[in-house]
Amino acid sequence: MLFSYFSPPIDDFDIFKELKDQNFFESQESIIALCTHLQDLMKTIEDLDENQLKNEFFKVLQISLWGNKCDLSLSGGKTISQKINLINSLEDLKPFILVNDMEHLWSLLSNCKKKRGKASITRVDIVLDNSGFELVTDLVLADLLLSSKLATEIHFYGKTIPWFVSDTTLHDFNWVIEQLKHSNHKWVSKCGVDWENHIRMGRWVYLDHMFWTLPHEFSAMPHVAPDLYATLQKAHLILFKGDLNYRKLTGDRRWEFTIPFHEALNGFHPAPICSIRTLKAEVQVGLQPGQGEQLTASVPNWLTIGKYGIFQFDGPL
Repeated sequence: MLFSYFSPPIDDFDIFKELKDQNFFESQESIIALCTHLQDLMKTIEDLDENQLKNEFFKVLQISLWGNKCDLSLSGGKTISQKINLINSLEDLKPFILVNDMEHLWSLLSNCKKKRGKASITRVDIVLDNSGFELVTDLVLADLLLSSKLATEIHFYGKTIPWFVSDTTLHDFNWVIEQLKHSNHKWVSKCGVDWENHIRMGRWVYLDHMFWTLPHEFSAMPHVAPDLYATLQKAHLILFKGDLNYRKLTGDRRWEFTIPFHEALNGFHPAPICSIRTLKAEVQVGLQPGQGEQLTASVPNWLTIGKYGIFQFDGPL
């Protein structure tokens, strides 16, 4: 935040940029595999039946989840790139999803799609976490939502300033799309071109707000940033990516593992929400009785190593 008080060119200096860029470039093989999968899917997406689309939706959701492992804050600033093809690893990773509310997400969005008239919209908001490979997985998810008509508009929220190591800023968002657009790989380039077009046409909207870098838990948002809260209330679904967003959702308290997610949100309910995170902090709610204790007995540091993940939903069922 200090640099923002200076004049150009130092006013938007990002001390973490080199590490973010390194993460992106070292993950190229995985990015190619992911973009190729998406472009293959786009060729047949209109012909998929409901179960096939649901399976593809779940697959891309899981890719976005495990992309959250690429977090420079977990590594003490050392780059963590994605060097395996996540698409081929999803079945092996399923046992490590501790809370899996993907069915709720499908039910909500598929019902919105069925009820939506020609003039209405379905808006999904994504509160971003890390730039680099994880951001690419989030953009793939956003593209699938649009192409499948599960959503008609996506709002992305990033940070106003370089803040927590690899957090996404507007510069990162535009930079990643520009890098993809100019890739030598045709399907990677196609993704970049398509995503730039989504922005130009207003189907994708990038927003930031200083609240995301203030020291408040999200339950304070209606009082501290009522304009942001009012904006979020217009969404049909809000996806909160990553660990720090989860900590702020739950007030970063040492809750009992079985406390319901709805209760831990402490009144923060602007719209249906879902936390998509790999666990890297000592807070987790909404587990089954005994689940947390069993994990502690077998893997003492399970809360902080990024090995486990959740899709945790709060909203009308």
